Amino acid sequence: MNKTVIFQDLGRRDYKEIWEYQDEIFKGILETKIKNRRQNAGLETENHLLFVEHDHVYTLGKSGDEENLLANKELLQKIGATYYKINRGGDITYHGPGQITGYPILDLENFFTDIHKYLRFLEEVFINILADYNLKGERSPGETGVWLDVGTPFARKICALGVRASRWVTMHGFAFNVNTDLGYFDHIIPCGIQDKAVTSLQAELKREVDLEEVKQKIRTYFAELFEAEIVG
Repeated sequence: MNKTVIFQDLGRRDYKEIWEYQDEIFKGILETKIKNRRQNAGLETENHLLFVEHDHVYTLGKSGDEENLLANKELLQKIGATYYKINRGGDITYHGPGQITGYPILDLENFFTDIHKYLRFLEEVFINILADYNLKGERSPGETGVWLDVGTPFARKICALGVRASRWVTMHGFAFNVNTDLGYFDHIIPCGIQDKAVTSLQAELKREVDLEEVKQKIRTYFAELFEAEIVG
């Protein structure tokens, strides 16, 4: 089993460009697995972790409801945002500057074959990070992601998850609101959930947070939970 994870920080990039890049890596891993099964080739499959800050964009998962996008084409143009229907799970979400979007493209057969465990591990990364900032991150029953003040009228989401998996290879991933402009969430019903708010690390701490510091924390906790070596 190969537990090395190749890391790339792609900076600020257009969503479609990175979606296509993810898909290229994803398909390459699948091709290796197919070759191994057909030819008993014994080739190691790669694992990748991509970080990116996207330009303003709304994405709708394959089971999502388009009515959860509240902006029409004219408004999208006015606020400088794009919109894509994509092939991950989950409903609608926003990506943009000040948010760390991460794409683990892993062969889970190198780690464990359990999608539920995979999602819980991703959540745990951000629960640990929030604890470092003296915030109590929690899971909300029946809803993926990481929340604050679960079970109260003030429940708010700080990290969204949405993944796709085929033959135990994952793509898409997480979006962690660090210094995110939360006004962009006003144009959607985030994740299709009407009665809960969205927040960011900056909003909770009342100060701008060093993105590089948070990225390093993600790498550290990801490596610990997945017992992985992150290179790059």
